[in-house]
Amino acid sequence: MTDNIPLQPVRQKKRMDSKHRSGCCECMRCCGRRDPRPRTVWLGHPEKRDQRYPRNVINNQKYNFFTFLPGVLFNQFKYFFNLYFLLLACSQFVPEMRLGALYTYWVPLGFVLAVTIIREAVEEIRCYTRDKEVNSQIYSKLTARGTVKVKSSSIQVGDLLIVEKNQRVPADMIFLRTSEKNGSCFLRTDQLDGETDWKLRLPVACTQRLPTASDLLQIRSYVYAEEPNIDIHNFVGTFTREDSDPPVNESLSIENTLWASTVIASGTVVGVVLYTGRELRSVMNTSNPRSKIGLFDLEVNCLTKILFGALVVVSLVMVALQHFAGRWYLQIIRFLLLFSNIIPISLRVNLDMGKIVYSWMIRRDSKIPGTVVRSSTIPEQLGRISYLLTDKTGTLTQNEMVFKRLHLGTVAYGLDSMDEVQSHIFSIYTQQSQDPPALKGPTLATKVRKTMSSRVHEAVKAIALCHNVTPVYESNGVTDQAEAERHYEDSCRVYQASSPDEVALVQWTESVGLTLVGRDQSSMQLRTPGGQILNFTILQIFPFTYESKRMGIIVRDESTGEITFYMKGADVVMAGIVQYNDWLEEECGNMAREGLRVLVVAKKSLTEEQYQDFEARYVQAKLSVHDRSLKVATVIESLEMEMELLCLTGVEDQLQTDVRPTLETLRNAGIKVWMLTGDKLETATCTAKNAHLVTRTQDIHIFRLVTNRGEAHLELNAFRRKHDCALVISGDSLEVCLKFYEYEFMELACQCPAVICCRCAPTQKAQIVRLLQERTGKLTCAVGDGGNDVSMIQEADCGVGVEGKEGKQASLAADFSITQFKHLGRLLMVHGRNSYKRSAALSQFVIHRSLCISTMQAVFSSVFYFASVPLYQGFLIIGYSTIYTMFPVFSLVLDKDVKSEVAMLYPELYKDLLKGRPLSYKTFLIWVLISIYQGSIIMYGALLLFESEFVHIVAISFTSLILTELLMVALTIQTWHWLMIVAELLSLSCYIASLVFLHEFIDVYFIATLSFLWKVTVITLVSCLPLYVLKYLRRRFSPPSYSKLTS
Repeated sequence: MTDNIPLQPVRQKKRMDSKHRSGCCECMRCCGRRDPRPRTVWLGHPEKRDQRYPRNVINNQKYNFFTFLPGVLFNQFKYFFNLYFLLLACSQFVPEMRLGALYTYWVPLGFVLAVTIIREAVEEIRCYTRDKEVNSQIYSKLTARGTVKVKSSSIQVGDLLIVEKNQRVPADMIFLRTSEKNGSCFLRTDQLDGETDWKLRLPVACTQRLPTASDLLQIRSYVYAEEPNIDIHNFVGTFTREDSDPPVNESLSIENTLWASTVIASGTVVGVVLYTGRELRSVMNTSNPRSKIGLFDLEVNCLTKILFGALVVVSLVMVALQHFAGRWYLQIIRFLLLFSNIIPISLRVNLDMGKIVYSWMIRRDSKIPGTVVRSSTIPEQLGRISYLLTDKTGTLTQNEMVFKRLHLGTVAYGLDSMDEVQSHIFSIYTQQSQDPPALKGPTLATKVRKTMSSRVHEAVKAIALCHNVTPVYESNGVTDQAEAERHYEDSCRVYQASSPDEVALVQWTESVGLTLVGRDQSSMQLRTPGGQILNFTILQIFPFTYESKRMGIIVRDESTGEITFYMKGADVVMAGIVQYNDWLEEECGNMAREGLRVLVVAKKSLTEEQYQDFEARYVQAKLSVHDRSLKVATVIESLEMEMELLCLTGVEDQLQTDVRPTLETLRNAGIKVWMLTGDKLETATCTAKNAHLVTRTQDIHIFRLVTNRGEAHLELNAFRRKHDCALVISGDSLEVCLKFYEYEFMELACQCPAVICCRCAPTQKAQIVRLLQERTGKLTCAVGDGGNDVSMIQEADCGVGVEGKEGKQASLAADFSITQFKHLGRLLMVHGRNSYKRSAALSQFVIHRSLCISTMQAVFSSVFYFASVPLYQGFLIIGYSTIYTMFPVFSLVLDKDVKSEVAMLYPELYKDLLKGRPLSYKTFLIWVLISIYQGSIIMYGALLLFESEFVHIVAISFTSLILTELLMVALTIQTWHWLMIVAELLSLSCYIASLVFLHEFIDVYFIATLSFLWKVTVITLVSCLPLYVLKYLRRRFSPPSYSKLTS
């Protein structure tokens, strides 16, 4: 405690100094918007901080406790539609403008707002619960009192955290110690950058050498780190230990970091926290969630503005026909209120409740189990998607590699013939163990022509030795770790590597009889089918890099002393390294067309002298200060000549179930699919072919790596000459193109049947989505499963998260969450299509319902000397749009034109919706004309047929209006549901029953007469029968596309 006392005033003083330095910027710092600065972090002493750091919390909420109500109300009233009704309701407090009871205006508005607030509150509570679950994950922290448990949200900069194997890293850290004997650990980063390769991370050498983890608290050391930024691939910092003599200084790079959202794949690690909360690399690569407003809602908003224009025009005409007599301006306002039904307040309620029903239907669909609707405001968006942008790893693929093909030039082995490979390996090792030593030398036959068994054996041995895989033994409850390691226990062994491809190859060699059982920095052990252990010394290893596209290893066989250089790599680089042959290029092409990842394996035998000469030159090159990497590469290349080609291997990254048919369905529906991945170009191209994202007949244009404006210009011109060609481009080239030729590039890319962007940063994915929206004006849907897809998902008009193996970050941030990619087809083709068509029908019908009664009011006012007197008052006006017609009209959300099986079978039906025909100015105008016709017929009919009293006009016209609405719903419905029939009968019953209580407005004795019945029947028939005839004729002579499939 005494150590901490003098630190308090020092920290206070520093803060005061910074206040004087920054002046007015202090206000920004208080708001959390200060400029990021480099930092000094003392190990295990979070209190010794030189600046304030954000809390380590994940927050996907749109509002907080204080901003919820103002935020929701602002989002509601920023739309013309809702603001209009608010002003309308407020105007009723002015006596000169009052037309009826206050409740006729405030009750509907209050109901609309209550529904919206409740829906938003439910979504916010769900979001808060999910965030709380992540923020409450427990981690171990090293303190002076020992190891204590701490929540993820309580982690501070400077804390020493212990993270176990398969645990998520909760904050950006510097790697200090590992429990692994080889002094390193592997990280799974696919939630951060989308790459499937595991990353090797190295601890700070000074702290790894300490006897125990608790010694980290005894030393006086700190990390100096750069300011927080979005670059996940680079880091600059230093580690300093002050209490050693002399002080230790180590440079820190990306190899020493453990970024948040990655997962520890091996051992237990200790790290010091550098960045937290909004300063995490993963968080800085995501954008703030925005409130998404559907295109459908914007279109409805546009229609209400047209209706408002019509309302103003009608009101002005009414006053003009009065010759602007008296206080005409008050008359205009009274007419505006009188005809306010032209814009139906129930439209918003119906659409919002419809969205809730659609969301419920999606969740309840047994064909897409586990689907969650996180944003219930935009289900109609799913029915109009033009561009689908998908991640690769974990979304299209399972990230599980399977060995498929071994090709030796003259013979190829597939999955069905692996037992032959096994028998060749078995025969080689049984022959070696049985032959006397005198016969082991090469005979004439083997010199002239190698036997097939030995060729297979050489290939399998090369695959079993040329890799960076380490076998790790874990206790399985029966055998403990040490015993398993000593006896090479098969059941306890797991393979660790930076790439799943490598593991697939080593697992395959195990399946055919040659098992990797042990490995450390300098040696490797293989076990033969007979149980014999073969020992190899690792002399040199040349790891795989993105630039070299190959990896090599030099090993010495302990039993014979032979030194062999093995190499494997991509066919484009290996073709120039191996001896001349006539089959490599052709077979690589064949295997690539099958969607396999092809590696070429070769070897070269070295004499002791050759190796010693190479080693001397290699060590010399590694010691040089200038052009070190170039000199080292030159020395290695001196070995990479005239190598013996052994075999080709084909590995497949298994696709998720039914990815091919789903992509084909989307393509037939008129949706263009773009694949945006952080993975390598070759891998991405392979997956695109395998998933049939690129069809067999399509060419692929691989966009050359460009670094400046000139190169980009030339490459774009070359691409412009290609037709019907899929584009493959890397993130770096994309950045250059968008910097100099954004318009030209997007124009060309949008014409492509498919686009594959590889090595994409998370922010780039979001940028591509934004550009597509701006350039095309079409709706986009983004699908992903990792933390690196969150920005893209939030930027798209419709974000879909796939629940991945590595976490739920993408699915939590998405609008819709699915468990498998194949569910996307049904989500769009069935639910998206139905939601859009139903909402289009519902909105137009609600507008029709309101226009009918407004037309009747206009006719009534014009007949009675343009008086601003309401035709229907009090409960009649509220009952009309609620209990009398609400249920049948709302039952349109259950309507469907075709069965879901037909919609899936004919995705071309979806293509019709992309033009926005279900809700267009044309359909809107048709409904307006129908409303004017029906409103006029009902009102003029009632005026012609009534006898003596005004209440008879109300009785005849109102009853005819209700019956007309019920019949029009029946006319609109395409597929009857039992609930629709119930709704129709219930509404009719409610109206008949309520007539008893409506004696204030309706003459109860008159409605019981035969005169009333025949007048209502005639008016209703005249208003509806012509429309039924027109519908029949239209379906007979110009049927819609879906009717051809249902007939």
